[in-house]
Amino acid sequence: MTLKRMLAALLACAAILALFSCNGTEAAETETPSTSPSPPPNTAHYTEDGRRIITIGTWQDIYYVSKHTDIHDDASVPYLSDDDDEATRADKEHRIAVAQMRLDKLREIEEKYNVVIEYVNLTFEGIQESIRTSVPEGIPDVDIYQVDSQFGIPAVLDGLAVALEDIGLSGTDVFDAQSVTKNLKLAGQNKSYLFNPSNSGGISAYPLAFNLDMIEAAGLENPQDVFDRGEWTWDVWETYLRKLTVDPDNDGTPNVYGYGGYWTDMLRNLLMSNGAGIASGETQTLDSKETREVLDFIYALYNTDKTARPWDGANWEINNKLYAEGLSAFWIGADWIFDQQGGKDLPFEVGVVPWPCGPSGDPDTNSYSSPDSNWYMLPKGAADAEFIYNVIFDWLNWYNYNLELADDRNWSREQYVTERNFDYALMMSQRQGFDLWDSLSKTVNFSLVFLMQGSQDSQGLIDQYAEPYQVALDAYFGG
Repeated sequence: MTLKRMLAALLACAAILALFSCNGTEAAETETPSTSPSPPPNTAHYTEDGRRIITIGTWQDIYYVSKHTDIHDDASVPYLSDDDDEATRADKEHRIAVAQMRLDKLREIEEKYNVVIEYVNLTFEGIQESIRTSVPEGIPDVDIYQVDSQFGIPAVLDGLAVALEDIGLSGTDVFDAQSVTKNLKLAGQNKSYLFNPSNSGGISAYPLAFNLDMIEAAGLENPQDVFDRGEWTWDVWETYLRKLTVDPDNDGTPNVYGYGGYWTDMLRNLLMSNGAGIASGETQTLDSKETREVLDFIYALYNTDKTARPWDGANWEINNKLYAEGLSAFWIGADWIFDQQGGKDLPFEVGVVPWPCGPSGDPDTNSYSSPDSNWYMLPKGAADAEFIYNVIFDWLNWYNYNLELADDRNWSREQYVTERNFDYALMMSQRQGFDLWDSLSKTVNFSLVFLMQGSQDSQGLIDQYAEPYQVALDAYFGG
């Protein structure tokens, strides 16, 4: 079944479900399929009783939308128990109250705007395909997309998004108070195209995570204490990695590595830790001294020291998740990673620390994160984009501007296991830098894989990518 047919079927199902009222009245019969030509661009979808269907394209389950009728449709919402202690009960009651507010807000929005809100799980790959294929045709598959910055920003650069200023949002919350939504303005762009909740409950940071049990067993100090003294550097981390890489047969094939993780996040963080960049302005800096130091350091970890787990090109996830089996001492951490791959339930203590400072970096001025969270994008061709935005804005504003209630990071705090871990991640999320290197992937197919495999050194990588990055930046900043 093609993507468009699948979406059509899902929309039809949403229309039918929306006709069931609370008193159990059955839905009216569906209309006979029309034999008229395909609808023109900017045609919205409606239920048979005239309600506008607002569809959110995503790759995950979303709570709450119109099909949900009970707060426990979200399995993460707890139930109270007679065995709860006072603190546990208070936390559960808070989470239950928040869930009820979200569900109540949904019902209010349905009535206020005469809408049905649904989401379509397109999968992570499918949502990128949908944007590439349906939006250029002028008939986007959904009304609004949830995008990761790695493909949302390229979509903006390709002219596939609606500018928030163009639908009359200048001077509104998304640009001023940002108490509900905040905008993302890219370097060199005069307008903003992406927005997300100001208080999402998550922390947008990718700290360096570690197995504290393994570190202590090796007679090493907690990296957090080293960081707090201002002594957490590349050299110190490299020493840790050598001691934590275990090669029982001494054959050059360790069974436990000092580091294993996504190369994209490693590169991004090491660049920031060394005050470096690749495409953070109008001129590429891949060939700069600071960036060359980053590339040489990564080459050494994978090829000279052999303390980083060899890259598995066939299985992206396995490169980072083997930490859960105790096979990597350091890895890429994040609240969502701990939620999906293991954190608080692991048989060892998990810690996180900001990335070590490089030889050209400065811990007082280094950035520690980039705006790599999920964003919403109104696609070109969306029918009445301002209306869609207003519905989503009210849906996100379930807390009715009560910022004390909205600043609810309990979920993220729980994933980070300890308050100390959470505090490091929060600090990192508040010191952001911006580099376009991974957002220009459509024109520059950049990869560190050959360098990590040892078939390319830093100079070879620079020779391959410096000029393409400059061409891409010239086009980007040239409009």
